[in-house]
Amino acid sequence: MLAKPTDNVLPIDGAAPRGAPGAMPARHIGAILVDEGKLTSADAEQVLARQRELGWRFGEAAIELNLITDADLRQALAKQYEFPYLVSGPDGVSKELIAAWDPFNQVVEELRGVRTQLLIRWYNPDAGRKTLAVCSPGPREGRSFIAANLAVVFSQLGSRTLVVDADFRAPRQQAIFNVPDRFGLSSLLSGRADLSAAVPVTGMTGLAVLPAGPLPPNPLELLSRPAFGGFLARAQAEYDVIILDTPPATEYADAQSITFRTGDALLVSRKDHTRVQDTERAVRELSDASGRIVGTLMNAF
Repeated sequence: MLAKPTDNVLPIDGAAPRGAPGAMPARHIGAILVDEGKLTSADAEQVLARQRELGWRFGEAAIELNLITDADLRQALAKQYEFPYLVSGPDGVSKELIAAWDPFNQVVEELRGVRTQLLIRWYNPDAGRKTLAVCSPGPREGRSFIAANLAVVFSQLGSRTLVVDADFRAPRQQAIFNVPDRFGLSSLLSGRADLSAAVPVTGMTGLAVLPAGPLPPNPLELLSRPAFGGFLARAQAEYDVIILDTPPATEYADAQSITFRTGDALLVSRKDHTRVQDTERAVRELSDASGRIVGTLMNAF
């Protein structure tokens, strides 16, 4: 049976067609665009008329009438499919947080591939495997970039995600997420704050960041205290995924102490920058700390 032109048209209120088996109530693109101020009610009626005439999707008809842009449609689809990202661009956050403000970039697609591999090879909350240290042998290898963006793409799955800056040597997460660092992990481990110091990321549902906080004079000693293990246990009770940024593994013993507590680590290296012998040393030292290397990632920036 040939479909009538109007069979492709849904009412703007998003009601499911009668008799549709298992249909779930959902907001129609038109209603989202009107709520966002991208269309007026009169515009929406005009689009519906054009949709009926051409048998197109609502968004396609709105673009054909020059009432919205491709970016407007992508943002509305993101809301419809509960796929959070920042529409304001890198004004509030660092341009490094590419998964948050440019989620359709090819680099982000590669990060989603890393996420998929981690879900297959690492993530197992029933076995207590939901806390991951992101390590690298030396500085300037993209460790903080990977940690921040992995946290974003995990949160986009609907997972309650916490990214923790455990680098007390040269912390960067507060700058990447543009959050205050008056209180953070160092405050928590010294008994001056609790897990409420984690800052929710505006516009990114389920994502929070715990900055490093004031830099302590005794980083390794602070990370070696039982309080660090207690903090991770509390975080695991509140979050589905916890990702920790760490100092360079071959320069400080901090990464070993952190990985001893997390159990699992992702090792990052940088193309044409990281030496093979440094990577081998990092693997050896993290393994000696009872850490399991769940994967390696080559950064090509």
